[in-house]
Amino acid sequence: MDFEYKMVIVTRSDLKLSPGKLAAQVAHAAVNCALSTKQYNTRWFTKWQAEGAKKAVVKVERLEEFFPLKEKAEKLDISTSLIEDAGHTEIPAGTKTVLGIGPAPTNIIDQVTGSLSLL
Repeated sequence: MDFEYKMVIVTRSDLKLSPGKLAAQVAHAAVNCALSTKQYNTRWFTKWQAEGAKKAVVKVERLEEFFPLKEKAEKLDISTSLIEDAGHTEIPAGTKTVLGIGPAPTNIIDQVTGSLSLL
C-alpha cells in the first residue's frame, strides 16, 4: 500500500539510549506532532489517521542536524516537536533526543527527511 501521509521521527545516533528510552522519546514526539497537526491542520491529521497513521523512524549523527530539518519543515507548514529529556533516568535534563515531523503529505515531508536513513 502506498501511503499519501506520514509522520517521521528523527533520532540521534550519537546518543546511546536503551531501546526502551528511545521508544519513549519517539512516542513523546509522535503524540506531540499528532496533537499539533490535529489542531492546526485537521485535514492532514484526518487523512493520515484514516490510512493507518504511518510513522517512520530515521537517524542523523548529531544534534546540530535537527535544526535545518526543523526549520525546513516549519517553512512547509509541517508540525514539529523537538523533545528534551527530563533527566530522570539515562541522560541529563534538557538533552534534545528526537525531532518529530508531521504528519504531512508524503511528497512534502520527503522534501525534509527523504534523504535520511531508517533507524
